[in-house]
Amino acid sequence: MLTALLLGLAALQMAELPGGEVRPLYLSKDSPLTRVAPFRLDVTPVTNGQFAAFVAAYPRWQPGAVAALFAEPGYLQHWPAGQPTPAQREQPVTRVSWYAADAYCRAQGKRLPTVAEWEFAAQASESAAFGATEPDYTRRILSWYARPATATLPPVGQDPANYWQVQDLHGLVWEWTQDFNSTLVTGESRGDSSLDQGMFCGSGAAGSADPSDYAAFMRFGFRTSLKAPYTLGNLGFRCAQELTDENTDTADPAGRL
Repeated sequence: MLTALLLGLAALQMAELPGGEVRPLYLSKDSPLTRVAPFRLDVTPVTNGQFAAFVAAYPRWQPGAVAALFAEPGYLQHWPAGQPTPAQREQPVTRVSWYAADAYCRAQGKRLPTVAEWEFAAQASESAAFGATEPDYTRRILSWYARPATATLPPVGQDPANYWQVQDLHGLVWEWTQDFNSTLVTGESRGDSSLDQGMFCGSGAAGSADPSDYAAFMRFGFRTSLKAPYTLGNLGFRCAQELTDENTDTADPAGRL
C-alpha cells in the first residue's frame, strides 16, 4: 500500500519533456550532438521528507545503517536523531550518496537522470527551451555558483518553473546524475586518449565550441570530482523516467534497496 501511494504521488510531480539534442563539452563545433529521447523528470529535487519516507520503508538506508562502501560517514548527518526536523522536511535532501539516490529512484519506479537529460532540461529558461542566448539566464546561474554554500537551504519549489515546468535546476543544490562519472568524454576517439584535461578548468572554456557557457564547465568539472559514496551538504538529486515506461521495473539485482 505504501509503495503504491509513493508511486502515485511521484507520478503527479513529474514533467514530460519531448527530448531533443544537447552539445557535450567538445572542442569542435563539428562534433556530434547527443540525442535525448523523450523522458519524465521530477519537477523539484527530492526533499528530506520524501527521503525520510523512503528510509522508513527501507531500513538499510537509515542513518547509521548504511555500509561504508555505499556512503561516507556524513550520510544524513544533518538529521537530528535520525529524522529531519519539521523545518527540514520541505528542503532538498542532501548528504546522500549516489548509491542512496539511485536506490530511492528505483523504489519510486524511476531512475536518476542521465547527464544529457539533466543538461537538456537545465538549458531551458522560463520562456524558452534554450535560454543560453538570454543574458540574464547565464548571469543568474553564475551568480549562484559564486555564492558560498549555506547550512540552511530554502524549501524546494520556490523559484519559477522553466519552459518545461521544472524547478530548481539552478540556484538550490547540485544534483547527482546517473552517469556523473562519464563526463570526461570528447567523442573524438574511442578511448579518449587525446583528451585535453585542461579543457575542464576555467581557462579551457576559451577553446570549446561554446566558450560563453562557463556555467556548464563548472557543472561538468564538479561532476568529475565526485565519487559515488560522497555525501556533500550541497548535493541532492531528483529522479527521471523513460516516457514510454508506465511501470518501471524496480527489481534491484545488486540489492541496493
